[in-house]
Amino acid sequence: MGETRTVRAGRRTVALHRPRKPFIPEGADAADGGAAYTKGDLFDYYRSVAPFMLPHLRGRPLMLERHPDGVPGPRFMQKDTPDHYPDWISRAEVAKEGGTVTHTVCDDSATLLYLADQACVTLHRWQSRVGRVDRPDRMVFDLDPAGDGAPQEVYGPVREAARLLGELLDQVGLPSAVMTTGSRGLHVVVPVNGRHHVDDVRDFAKEVTDVMAAAHPDRFTTAVRKKDRGGRLYLDVLRNGYAQTAVAPFSVRARPGAPVAVPLAWEQLDAPGTHAARWTITDAVAQARTDPWAGLLRSPRALGPARRKLRALRRG
Repeated sequence: MGETRTVRAGRRTVALHRPRKPFIPEGADAADGGAAYTKGDLFDYYRSVAPFMLPHLRGRPLMLERHPDGVPGPRFMQKDTPDHYPDWISRAEVAKEGGTVTHTVCDDSATLLYLADQACVTLHRWQSRVGRVDRPDRMVFDLDPAGDGAPQEVYGPVREAARLLGELLDQVGLPSAVMTTGSRGLHVVVPVNGRHHVDDVRDFAKEVTDVMAAAHPDRFTTAVRKKDRGGRLYLDVLRNGYAQTAVAPFSVRARPGAPVAVPLAWEQLDAPGTHAARWTITDAVAQARTDPWAGLLRSPRALGPARRKLRALRRG
């Protein structure tokens, strides 16, 4: 248990301490409920997925979800970068109320592996980049199912919500991509041109969800408080606010079975067996190799024309 492995990652050598430490339990349907994944398994997954994951991380402040004793143990959410992190890890000092916070930025595979050794299970990223933190280039819709059902049980309404949202975005001229969260919901992601203030992006996202909720008031809601949702699926746009984060593509979630948040092609929504926690560290890299977004996020758009079309739809 006290052993250490070292690996090369680019120009760096990164150490993995206690690789055989039980870290993530098996899924709920496992026969014995034992610890199926070690810290080494987590580290090796991030090493394999790094080429596909890093384009979604580079240049973005991160919030890190760390589990020093493994997933069954306590967690903490880390914003400020500890002083003991190596100098070669990128950092971003950004404003917060009453001061600043220095976030970790993951620009290379060595940093990703170092974070895995630090028991970082999940990486949550900003929608903006260093140097323009108030000008996001991503807009995220978080589709949060009602009730407490398992991912397989609540997937139908979430899938339908993603379909309808994608169609609405297409109507107003915005490309979109879909991803699982590794939990119970889906994210719909829209590339924007990075010229709009964060408040403008959030307000536009709220307009979109208002249109959806008005068209299907018995199925969807924008009510922030759970007691006001009445069993309807929540269309969440709060991740578009300043300093808010969303789970990064290909992040492992701190849940039994080690599910992973993975990008999907739109046609995969209807594939047999698909649900928000379908992919795990055992098969997420294979999904990554299919390039499910295939350039969809390389065509960022301005929101002005889309807003005019959206308001025309509301009037019509």
